[in-house]
Amino acid sequence: MHPQTLIKTKQAEKSINGISTQVVCSEFSNYIFVVLTQYGKIGTLVSVTPDSRTGDICTPMYTTKVLLGKDEALTHVCAKHLATFISQESGNRPVLVGLALKDSSIDSINSMKELIRSCQVW
Repeated sequence: MHPQTLIKTKQAEKSINGISTQVVCSEFSNYIFVVLTQYGKIGTLVSVTPDSRTGDICTPMYTTKVLLGKDEALTHVCAKHLATFISQESGNRPVLVGLALKDSSIDSINSMKELIRSCQVW
């Protein structure tokens, strides 16, 4: 019998600029999965992956791809901004982000990064 592998998950809720914001972070073997919502739904799913370039000693570039939902420029910007630090802190692992945001201002996004950091599972 094989030991069960548990998926580490943490969640939190905070009011950001007067809007209830929930985050759930889960660590899978191949991805970090983060849901950030102000609607109580998963929203648009975006894959954020570091580009692997051999011999490049700089900070990796990240590729975003909308898997489900609205494929808009602001979605890519928000997902990349939120997921970059997660990927870097988890050893450049890919991040799957679910975004359902009412407020995507830079101040709110920075507050959301701190909320995500409080649910760190990587």
